[in-house]
Amino acid sequence: MTTQPPAGAQPPATVRQSAEERWADELVALDAWDAARGNAVPPGWRRSPRAVRAFVVGAPDLGVSRKYLGNDPLVDRAIVTLLGRQGLMLVGDPGTAKSMLSELLAAAISGTSNLTIQGTAGTTEDHIRYSWNYSLLLAEGPTARALVPSPIHSGLATGRVVRFEELTRCAPEIQDVLVSVLSEKALMVPEMGADVRVSAAPGFNLIATANLRDRGVNEMSAALKRRFNFETVHPIADRQQEIEVIERQVAVEIGEAAPPPSRDVIDLLVTAFRELRTGRTEQGVAIVAPETVMSTAEAVNVAVSSVMEARYFGDGRVTPTHLARQLTGVALKDSAEDRTRLRAYLDSVVRDRARRSPAWQEFHTAARDIW
Repeated sequence: MTTQPPAGAQPPATVRQSAEERWADELVALDAWDAARGNAVPPGWRRSPRAVRAFVVGAPDLGVSRKYLGNDPLVDRAIVTLLGRQGLMLVGDPGTAKSMLSELLAAAISGTSNLTIQGTAGTTEDHIRYSWNYSLLLAEGPTARALVPSPIHSGLATGRVVRFEELTRCAPEIQDVLVSVLSEKALMVPEMGADVRVSAAPGFNLIATANLRDRGVNEMSAALKRRFNFETVHPIADRQQEIEVIERQVAVEIGEAAPPPSRDVIDLLVTAFRELRTGRTEQGVAIVAPETVMSTAEAVNVAVSSVMEARYFGDGRVTPTHLARQLTGVALKDSAEDRTRLRAYLDSVVRDRARRSPAWQEFHTAARDIW
């Protein structure tokens, strides 16, 4: 038995909106800009390449916010790739906003970012091509009504951009299903007849992502690599830009649930993450970096968890102690060697700073007890 919501009740807010939902007003403004300027819109695209770029990197004069704080020329090259026949492959370390960039591009180009395949070790050919409603298949045979389209099938038929997340987590023989799709820009449906195929409508293309450092990935075949243009998404190089990204993303994650961390706390968090990520302190001293990924995305997770701990188990003020506690779950996963490396960082770099900074002193004391 289920309980019905009371009459007139508002639907619950979603934890995370898609890009096209969250920035719907900005997309409308870009549509009006395209119309006023007469910007050329490629066949099958919802907006001009100029408007797509503005949606991703921002256009303050149009009231469009900057969403991707990375390499602007990379964004330009990605858009040009999607104008042609090659697919777009975004590769890089985990947590470098590859998925976010693919979502933004798909939302701006096609109006939806929801045509997505999540690659896993369990992804099958049916997830990429199509499957069947077996009740209808038994009753009617292989008809269009019985066919259950995959995101790629739908993208081909409607001329939209499809996203394939973590492509290299799929088995090589599953990955290679894409070779013919990207070459022929079509998908055969032999069950419905030898000549039945779904040909790509204008606007169709594929954005895939792959991590370079994760375990459990599979090498792509040379044939599949030739069907993609590769773009490497690097970690944020500029320190102040990374602070801005973390502050902005934390504000999105926590909403009005609690006050955000202070700039001093975020600065300490960014310093620790950047040093552990690069294996070098701000003063240029080499340290042994842990194997675990110390990405900007993980730094956001630490900051959000610290806010939640301070909100529900403290007075609401995030302190370096909260950072030390929550960093444990990110930096100390399943590697005994990483624990040794972090202790070395704590006993040298952090202890030295603790003599001069109350914030680092608090962080050192809390981390020493935990680590």
